[in-house]
Amino acid sequence: MRQFFKFAFASCLGVFLAGLFLTLVFGVGLGSMVKNMNKTATVKTNSILKLDLMQPIPEKTNNIENQEFSLENNSIVGVHDMVDAIEHAKTDSKIKGILLDLSFVQAGTVTRSELRDALIDFKESDKFVYAYSKNYFQNAYHLATAADKIYLNPLGSIEFGGYAANISFYKKMLEKLGVEMQVYYAGNFKGASEPYRLEKLSDPNRLQIREYINDLYNNLLTDVSEARGKSKKELRQIADEYLARTPEDAVTHGLVDQVAYFDEVISAMKANLGLEEEDKLNITSMQNYSKGVSSKVDLKVKDRIAVVFAEGTINIGTSAPGGIGDDKYTKIIRKLRKDDKVKAIVMRVNSGGGSALASENIWRELVLAKEQGKIVVASMGDVAASGGYYISAMADKIFAEESTITGSIGVFSMIPNAKEMFDEKLGITLDTVLTGEMANGIYGVLVEPHNAKQKAILQQQTEQMYEIFLKRVSDGRGMTRDEVHEVAQGRVWTGNRALENGLIDEIGDLDKSIATAAELAGLEKYRVKEYPFIKDPAEQLLDKLTGQDKKDDKIGAMIQNSALKEYYPIYNTLKELENMKGVQARMPFELEIH
Repeated sequence: MRQFFKFAFASCLGVFLAGLFLTLVFGVGLGSMVKNMNKTATVKTNSILKLDLMQPIPEKTNNIENQEFSLENNSIVGVHDMVDAIEHAKTDSKIKGILLDLSFVQAGTVTRSELRDALIDFKESDKFVYAYSKNYFQNAYHLATAADKIYLNPLGSIEFGGYAANISFYKKMLEKLGVEMQVYYAGNFKGASEPYRLEKLSDPNRLQIREYINDLYNNLLTDVSEARGKSKKELRQIADEYLARTPEDAVTHGLVDQVAYFDEVISAMKANLGLEEEDKLNITSMQNYSKGVSSKVDLKVKDRIAVVFAEGTINIGTSAPGGIGDDKYTKIIRKLRKDDKVKAIVMRVNSGGGSALASENIWRELVLAKEQGKIVVASMGDVAASGGYYISAMADKIFAEESTITGSIGVFSMIPNAKEMFDEKLGITLDTVLTGEMANGIYGVLVEPHNAKQKAILQQQTEQMYEIFLKRVSDGRGMTRDEVHEVAQGRVWTGNRALENGLIDEIGDLDKSIATAAELAGLEKYRVKEYPFIKDPAEQLLDKLTGQDKKDDKIGAMIQNSALKEYYPIYNTLKELENMKGVQARMPFELEIH
C-alpha cells in the first residue's frame, strides 16, 4: 500500500510540475503576445512600403476566420485600411515608394480594382511603384499593371491567356460513397446544387458563367491596355496565342519591363533613392504601417453614419469573424436603429449568401431601421449575390462596382440520402416505427429517401421561398414581380449589367456610398463608425484558449486550416453541407477563376 501511495504521489507531482511548466511557458508566450498587440513599427526616412498579398484580403481588418494556429499577432489588413494607408503614404515624406510582392495574390476583382486605383493615385506624388514576382498569375498581373516598372524572375513565368472558370462536381464521388443528394430548387440559373446532382454544367449555368467571365476579361484587357500602352486587340492575340511563354517573351511583348532577381530589384530601388549599394534599404510592411494611419475624428460631431461590414456566408445564429450570423447582425442593426445619433446605415456586403431564413431576419431589421427614419444604403464588394442581394434589396440606394458579382435571386434545398452507403457499404440498417407517414418530418432521416409527400412539400416550400425573395426585391426596387422574375431565376450579373436591368442604382465604391447616405440623411458633418467590432488575431486566440469565446470556431478548426492549407477550400465546401439547413439563398456555384 505504501508503494501505491509513493507512485501515486510521484505521478501527481509529475503532472503538477508538467502543468506548471506548460503554464509558465504558455504564460510567457501570451504575455509577449499581449505586450506586442498594439505595437507599431517606427517608419524611418527613405522607407519603402511593401505590400505582400499572400493572405486573403477582407473588407474590414481582421474580419476573417483565422487561417492558421499561431501565437503571432499578425493583423490581416482589410482592403479599405490598405487604401487609406496608401493614400497616407502618398503625402508621407518618409515613404519614397511602394514595392508590390505579387508572387501570390488572394483578392477578388473589386478588391484588386480598389487597390489598383489607390496605387495609380499614389504615383501622382512622383513616388515610384515597383512590382516583382517569381511568377505572375493573371490576377496578380492585373494589380502589377499599376506599377511604374514590372519585374519578373529570370526563371519565372507570366500567366496571360484569358479567364477560365473551373467548377468541381461531386456527383460521381457521392455515388461511389452511396450518397444521393435530394435537391429542390427554384430558378433555371440556380446552379448551386449542380455539383451534387450533375456531372457537368447545365446550359443556363454555362451561359451565365461565360457571359460574366467575358465581362471580367474585358475589364482586365481595358486596364492592361491603358497601363501598358497596347491595344486590346494586341493583348487578345498575346493571350490567345500564349506569346508570353518565357520571361524574355513577356518583355518583348511589353507585358513586363525587366527580367531580374529580387536583389536586382532592391538595387534598383536603392539607385532610385540615391543610396549606395552597401546602404540599407528600409522596408516597412503594410501590416505595421497601417497601424499608424488613423483618420481624424471630430468628437464634437454627434451625427453618425454606421458602416456595417457583412462578409462571408450568411448563417443562422452567431458567427466568427468572416461570417454573417443572423443573431450577431440583427443585434448590431437593432442597436443602431435605436441610437438617435445614427442617421444612416451603410451595409457593405461581400457575400455569396447562405441561409434564406437568416437573410430574412437581417432584412427585417434593416426594414425596421428604415421605418424608424434611418437611411439605408447598400454598398457591394466582390460579391453580393443571392442572400447577399437579399439583405441589400430594401436599401434606399444600392451601389456596386463594375466587376461586382450580384443577383442570383433564387433558392434551393438539398438533403442527402445515405441509405446505400449505410446499408451496402457500412452494413448499418435502420428500422422505424411511425405513428404516421410524416412522423420523421419533411426532411426525413439520413438513411432513407424522401417519400412522395416529402418531395412535394419541399419543392413547394422552395418555390414559396422564391416568391418571397421576388417580393422582397419587387418592394425594394419598385419593380413588378414579373419584372424581377425576368432577371432573377438564380442568374448572376456583373455590376454593369445589374445597373442596366435595375438591380442596382449606381456604379460606385464605399466612399461614394457613404457620401450618398450623408446626402440622403441631410448631413453636412458626420462621423463614420464601423461594425462589427473585431479583435486582433492575438486577442481572438487568447479568448479561445481561455474559454472566453465559446461561440467562435475552436482551436481544432484553426489547426485543421493550417494543416490542410491550399486544400482547405475543398474541405470547407464539403463541410458547409452540414450548415445547409432549410432553404438556401446561395451563389449558383462554387468556382475558381484563373
